[in-house]
Amino acid sequence: PLITDSGGFQVFSLGMDADDEDDDGKPSSPRVRELKSRNKTKHKRENLLLRVDERGALFKSYRDGSKIFLTPESSVEAQKKLGADIIIPLDELPPYDISDEVLAQSVFRSHRWMARSLRAHLADMRQQAMYGVIHGGVNRELRTLSVEYLSSLPYDGLAIGGSLGRDSNELIDLLSFLMPKLPRDKPNHLLGIADVGSIERAVTLGVDTFDSCYPTQVARHGTLFTHTRGKINFRRAEFKTTLEPACYECACTLCANHSLGYLNHLD
Repeated sequence: PLITDSGGFQVFSLGMDADDEDDDGKPSSPRVRELKSRNKTKHKRENLLLRVDERGALFKSYRDGSKIFLTPESSVEAQKKLGADIIIPLDELPPYDISDEVLAQSVFRSHRWMARSLRAHLADMRQQAMYGVIHGGVNRELRTLSVEYLSSLPYDGLAIGGSLGRDSNELIDLLSFLMPKLPRDKPNHLLGIADVGSIERAVTLGVDTFDSCYPTQVARHGTLFTHTRGKINFRRAEFKTTLEPACYECACTLCANHSLGYLNHLD
């Protein structure tokens, strides 16, 4: 199955960074580092998120500066055109360190956006599914409210999104509280988390599926996760001439047909 996201995380990542300036031109106070970090990219030279209002989010392309207006409806339309099996609706993504009042306003806006997305989806289902996204940061009252509201709507499943804490321990604390509240008759998904440690702990709490750029990020730097060798980097000199597979107990195309030496050579 193909799952697509709304683009919301990427759009809101175009906003001001932790060490950018406030409206008065003074450096803003550093934000708390959180688990799902919004790192600077080489493309970003200015605040590209121009406006967020009830209609959606207006931002500038980092490629050519053209303005793009993303709405709940246009996000659904784009994902349907991609042929997604599971669609994630547009939501707002506030940072970790904001007041409960501002966080609550964001949760309610996300709920309104997701209701619009659901209406657009139900009008043209195409044998595709849509998950609602639970918000509320690490505020348990808001998380509970979000679960209850989204569970009352005809989503095919629920995803856990928004800020998930400062580190893996806070994530697991949040999931320990949240997972028992999710409907047992619908699948669930954890957005933006897919490191090995978090997966191993979250699965025991009942999380069904995950997504993250983490696997491809570490793969670009030569990292492999194997059963027999653990975590290894095939770029190391010790693998330059070896004819052994990355994992003896794995029957995947890589391990069945290619050696670590060959991978090292390709790099």
